Amino acid sequence: MQGELAGKVAVVHGGSGAIGGAVARAFAREGARVFLAARGRGRLETAVAAIAAAGGSAEADCVDALDPDALAAHADAVAERAGGIDVVFNAVGFVHVQGVPFAELSLADFELPVHRYIRSQYAIAQAAARHMRAGGAIVSLVTPVARMTGPGFLGHCVACAGVEAISRHLAGELAPRGIRTVCLRSHAIPETLQHGSHAREVFQPQADAAGIGLDEMMRGAADSTLLKRLPTLEEIAGAAMYAASPRAASMTGAILNLTSGVLLD
Repeated sequence: MQGELAGKVAVVHGGSGAIGGAVARAFAREGARVFLAARGRGRLETAVAAIAAAGGSAEADCVDALDPDALAAHADAVAERAGGIDVVFNAVGFVHVQGVPFAELSLADFELPVHRYIRSQYAIAQAAARHMRAGGAIVSLVTPVARMTGPGFLGHCVACAGVEAISRHLAGELAPRGIRTVCLRSHAIPETLQHGSHAREVFQPQADAAGIGLDEMMRGAADSTLLKRLPTLEEIAGAAMYAASPRAASMTGAILNLTSGVLLD
């Protein structure tokens, strides 16, 4: 299979989920040898089968994104099997909406998303970077709340801001090795609600509190954007593909907004 990532080795963390799966399929379509990592074996096997059915190459391993030793061992194993790593896409998400104002937010509840989200992003990038080749790219996924305000999102807001800061710092530190970093900042993606994913756990309580259904909530979110629409999985996958490809060879430390105009940089 020939394409923009032909001969490249791509690791997709959170590869069993809706977003990770879409990105993995896009990477495979462009010729990459894809390694999927996530906690659930069954969904990983389904994702690998979908890529294989389309003529791509994919392997999968169960890895806990909160275990740095497991992440390091996985990166070592991928590099040994494939000769190195060229692309890392991190779709691991630990969104926690506390749902209470700052004055009532416990320190433990504040620290939970900060600890989980930043820890996983840091450990994944560090494990992979040890084996990445010149021309490689580390692509991360965040939500727009780092630049927004509202009760109930403080911990997640700080976590996303931290991930963006890590990406910017690594742009400078890894540039001498020819490795780039890009953050994709995505608004809510309605399709993820159809996959029994973490997204439903996040949005359902908010919809219940507002006394509306999830579809109505998503329509309201779309109406709040400048473009009156929310991103699709294929659009996220396309942006990830561009960020990882030679077409973005001059891009590093960047944030690509896929928020339909909720944020303007």
